[in-house]
Amino acid sequence: MENKEIILSPFATQHSFEAVQRVCQLLSSSELVPRIYQGGGSKAIANCLLAFEMANRIGTSPLMVMQNMYVVNGQPAWSSKFLIATINVCGRFAPLRYEFRGDENTDGWGSRCFSFDKSDVNRKTPLYGAWVDIGMAKREGWYGKTGSKWQTMPQLMLQYRAATFWARTYAPELSMGIKTDDEVVDVVDVPNEYVKSGSSSEAAAELNKINH
Repeated sequence: MENKEIILSPFATQHSFEAVQRVCQLLSSSELVPRIYQGGGSKAIANCLLAFEMANRIGTSPLMVMQNMYVVNGQPAWSSKFLIATINVCGRFAPLRYEFRGDENTDGWGSRCFSFDKSDVNRKTPLYGAWVDIGMAKREGWYGKTGSKWQTMPQLMLQYRAATFWARTYAPELSMGIKTDDEVVDVVDVPNEYVKSGSSSEAAAELNKINH
């Protein structure tokens, strides 16, 4: 990505560490960054430094990392939308696309994600991810959880999980081994009153408040 060259790694040199630390002090005094980066204390500045390092590794804006990473039960997690966007703009692949099979509202209804390597100019070799279906969501215990978005917006959840599986296969370095918020929420008991309409990243953010 074009702006990757101007993102400083805080751990590259002593000069970059000091420069990024000064920026982190400013950011941690802002109310526009998420709560875990606020306050100006050592923990907030440390969180900001790590956000800069992660941004440097995946070639994106540190503020984008801050706005799209959640802490759920002590585990860092990406927003699914952010992971998809990161893949789409990384310059190595065509934008992610989805295909479906099976009948809606049945266990066989599923989706998989696909793309093409940019070097495959004639798009002869699709890069297919694994199929995800409602039956899998039920067997894995995602579907039946309290407040599960699999029950209220199954198509979106199928697409999110299909994209996550695709990323694990073809671009694991972009997620850095970190799960998405949807994945973490699927294995964490989220109180029903904190599960709001919209993406499950909202539930993750609320759960983070409870746990901290």
